[in-house]
Amino acid sequence: MNSLLHRRDFFASGSHWLGAAALGSLGLGGASGAVPGPHFTPRAKRVIYLHMVGGPAQMDLFDYKPQLQKWYDKDLPPSIRNGQRLTTMTSGQARFPIAPSKFAFSPAGQCGMWMNRQLLPHLSRKADEICWMRSLHTEAINHEPAITAMQTGNQVTGRPCLGSWASYGLGSGNDNLPTFVVLVATPSNREQEQAISARLWSSGYLPGEHAGVSFRSKGDPILYINNPPGVSNSVRRRSLEGLKAFNQRHFQRLGDPETQTRIAQYEMAFRMQASVPELTDLSKEPEHIFALYGPEARKPGSFANSVLMARRLAERGVRFIQLYHNNWDHHSNVAGRMPSQCRDVDQPCFALLEDLRQRGMLEDTLVIWGGEFGRTVYSQGGLSHENYGRDHHPRCFSMWMAGGGAKGGMIHGETDDFSYNIVRDPLHISDFHATVLHLLGFDASRLSYKFQGLDGKLIGVNPAKVVKALVA
Repeated sequence: MNSLLHRRDFFASGSHWLGAAALGSLGLGGASGAVPGPHFTPRAKRVIYLHMVGGPAQMDLFDYKPQLQKWYDKDLPPSIRNGQRLTTMTSGQARFPIAPSKFAFSPAGQCGMWMNRQLLPHLSRKADEICWMRSLHTEAINHEPAITAMQTGNQVTGRPCLGSWASYGLGSGNDNLPTFVVLVATPSNREQEQAISARLWSSGYLPGEHAGVSFRSKGDPILYINNPPGVSNSVRRRSLEGLKAFNQRHFQRLGDPETQTRIAQYEMAFRMQASVPELTDLSKEPEHIFALYGPEARKPGSFANSVLMARRLAERGVRFIQLYHNNWDHHSNVAGRMPSQCRDVDQPCFALLEDLRQRGMLEDTLVIWGGEFGRTVYSQGGLSHENYGRDHHPRCFSMWMAGGGAKGGMIHGETDDFSYNIVRDPLHISDFHATVLHLLGFDASRLSYKFQGLDGKLIGVNPAKVVKALVA
């Protein structure tokens, strides 16, 4: 590489940095990294990750604790809480009165999974296809560090997220669409939403092309994807050809590999002008598909509509689809908000699994559902069945996954009688990450990227292990 950097080159480089920053909002900027490829034959070729922002209450959904009825309005025993760190929202409470779930549970499927079938009647029909995990735990007790840790493996922001690692490792499955796409669904109840931002789908220290591309539900799916007024496709094409020639000369002179990536990403952005409108046009979906996903499937931005879009993205070779659904931060009004949250997700989640199965895609598509932590069994706020709330709880929470090599009908992990501490098969989020990477064909200890002299990894320096019991 030419070591001399003239004043003109310096300002030219500055303009490229600005361009890369602008393209970064599309996930189209940054230096290219060689695709390492799987370490062994993957079980999953793609992932659809449904993140419930706020932390769903495990004892109201998947962690059945019938004995709690006799503990109603009695304080959580100190031996159970055992000095656990509390948030400032309940640390000043004089009492920790237990609030059992008010919802009806019953066993589902041949596996006998006890779950809230009252609010999840559709999903319960898939019990034997789902791998149930009831013993996840994390160190983070507040949303910002917890969701960051769940997505990137570290509570400190700035690391690559799981989707970026999948993009980096697997490479593109469709040259006309991004490798990693983000969808943000609007919940029907918006009582207490948590802030989320692009830091959660950042590529961190990985090349910028592996950042998630956020699709919008209204207007242009991606900002600036269409040509400006008065600029035709032919004019845009000629402009790109001229820019390509300029960048090629720049590369030949300075040898900067980022220049080659920039050329490729400009080309991809041009191709997306044709591929994205076709992708987001649901008019050709048959009526039975809309009936499968439910009445909200035609409503842009709804969870049902977003899940249907996720299937279309997966069908077209997108490697990782991250879908966020908000308002699971139930500090109050669990009785009022939990039913609306479950109505949002129940039928669409069932439909996604059924749709993928019918298309022969479920066996190599990993679907993940869960939040960043769980909730407390004791009440925050009022204790009546109409007004109880639950605080953050990192010691145990429930998630599920299906397809892509996950073991259907597996019920992994067990908590104590208060859904407060894990008593069998603890599953740290680093072990969960290692298992997901394993299903994608990667050894988590070997999937790395050199950064500031260190081998950066999703699992960091944690001694993470693959949980073989979760793998079919």
